[in-house]
Amino acid sequence: MARLLDDAYLKPWEGAIRARAARADALAERLAGTGRSLADWASAHEYYGLHFDSLRARWVFREWAPNATSIWLVGDFSAWKVEDRFRLHRAGPSGAWEVECAEGEIREGDNYRLEMEWDGGRGERLPAYARYVVQDAKTGIFAARVHLSRYQWKHPSPPRPLRPLIYEAHVGMSGEGRCVHGYSYFRDSMLPRILKAGYNTVQLMAVMEHPYYGSFGYHVSSFFAASSRFGTPDELKSLVDTAHSMGLGVIMDLVHSHAVKNEREGLSRFDGTEYQYFHAGARGQHSAWDSRCFDYGKTEVLHFLLSNCRFWLDEYRFDGFRFDGVTSMLFRDHGLGTAFTGYPMYFGANVDEDALAYLSLANRVIHEVSPSAVTIAEDVSGMPGVAASRGDCGIGFDYRMAMGEPDWWFKVAETRRDDDWSMGEMMRELTMKRPEEKVVSYVESHDQALVGGKTFFFQLADASVYSGMRNEEHPEAVDRAVALHKMARLATFALNGGAYLNFMGNEFGHPEWIDFPREGNGWSYEHARRLWSLRDDPFLKFRALADFDEAFLALDTSGDDAMTPLVQDDDAKVLAFIRWQKLFVFNFHPVRSHEGYQVIIPPATRWRHVLDSDEGRFGGFGRIAKGMEYSPVAERRGSEIVQVAKLYLPARTAAVFSLAF
Repeated sequence: MARLLDDAYLKPWEGAIRARAARADALAERLAGTGRSLADWASAHEYYGLHFDSLRARWVFREWAPNATSIWLVGDFSAWKVEDRFRLHRAGPSGAWEVECAEGEIREGDNYRLEMEWDGGRGERLPAYARYVVQDAKTGIFAARVHLSRYQWKHPSPPRPLRPLIYEAHVGMSGEGRCVHGYSYFRDSMLPRILKAGYNTVQLMAVMEHPYYGSFGYHVSSFFAASSRFGTPDELKSLVDTAHSMGLGVIMDLVHSHAVKNEREGLSRFDGTEYQYFHAGARGQHSAWDSRCFDYGKTEVLHFLLSNCRFWLDEYRFDGFRFDGVTSMLFRDHGLGTAFTGYPMYFGANVDEDALAYLSLANRVIHEVSPSAVTIAEDVSGMPGVAASRGDCGIGFDYRMAMGEPDWWFKVAETRRDDDWSMGEMMRELTMKRPEEKVVSYVESHDQALVGGKTFFFQLADASVYSGMRNEEHPEAVDRAVALHKMARLATFALNGGAYLNFMGNEFGHPEWIDFPREGNGWSYEHARRLWSLRDDPFLKFRALADFDEAFLALDTSGDDAMTPLVQDDDAKVLAFIRWQKLFVFNFHPVRSHEGYQVIIPPATRWRHVLDSDEGRFGGFGRIAKGMEYSPVAERRGSEIVQVAKLYLPARTAAVFSLAF
């Protein structure tokens, strides 16, 4: 892999890049101190919050609230009244408070919160380090709950996959019922589906506690609490443990880019000030997301967030994270409406250097705690170094989301006639990345199907999805959608830059959009679920789409990873390349099949048909003979003699041939 500083276009900025790396190193050294690793320092969750000291048979609770003048624990144990014996006292000059209670004064299962005073004000607050937060079904009020986990882990994490095949999933909407599904349902019903489908990594959304279900988990209130709307902490641990027993890694969405504005449930104005965890004034407000923006320059905020990285690895044994909203973190204007067109944009005053340093340290902590952990940056800016190693002066993410790929697929599907699809542009868009980085490739994630949008298959088929999906039916719109859905996903998978992602249900062309219960839809769960009955029905083409997804994920990808382009023919609409000792050939032409289409191949090679999207079992027409072998034929091209394979390529068909030894 190329090194970051080998990029000739970055030479003018080499000093700035090295300065950023040195800044992160200096910050890590300052925080950790002498003789201690940064990961050891990132353990605020073991100091703050509620802990039971078994040696002394005492409960100890601590909170960081520098502006507070008085704090009390109130809860079931105090009949929800302020009592002196549950009053905290200052534990040092840094703004820490603490209280100790006898073993019997607080019991497991008790609900509690904080009552806090500050100059000129008073309010109820949830502890910032609460590990379990529940919502009262009648009042809607959230409270922390005392929970001592007794879960006994049974299975180690599986080895990190060479090529992560990521199944993005939301526990609550993972079932077909009109309800919120739980961790146990996902463990028992979804993990077997994911394993059978051929994925090796589960990416869980909405794990961190959030007060509004419709936020998709991105307006976090309690950063150390697994959302109780899906079940208990031990049920989440059982989900992760079971996944590990099946050889599945589990990563989670980590939302450190912003926080919910709620004050009673969240961190906003926690101790009466707007600047405790966040920037003061306009900089502390995310206008597009209606949320609060962290101040990554404060030591206490770094302690909170870096400890949060460690917590999810230690407590729940997650195998890594997808960091949400990295672009928003990296730029003071959050990248809103910005076209990133030149290198100066990555090194100007708009860059939040504190956030960049934090992300570098976060990757350092994660990989110190778990060297095999996977970190993924959701970044659309293309900031140099996001997915480069620390040794190469990079931020240290293992992968960057290739967010331009779904944008391109939906753009061509929505705005261009099939005759105008460019094979060269397709190749470029599906391989576009910085040379030193690896990316997660995908046709669509949850983002594309949120209310107001459509899944890729729904975009292609539109209303025909409701009436033309039976196997014996062949309306033109459905045949087109079925063919292009398979081809787009195979092309994206085969050209991926290191990893591949799918959002749950999209592998079978899940129709319509995602819309959580809200006032505007009558609090309906109709679109906050997955219709597995469509995938499982042998008489519907949804099943064929899922079976094709399963088939191409099962391809042997252990061969040479380098991609060799062969054909980018815009007139014939043919795209061909070699990767993993496989020959991939796509004919995107809407009506023209090619008889004896010539593809130049390496000499002295034979290629055997192993898979094609036109097979009857995949909802196609079975126009390619299975198992056919193709040997090179000598052809003169001007003064040169080349070896070609003469292939039959039906319209709107992709075929895969394996090197035959």
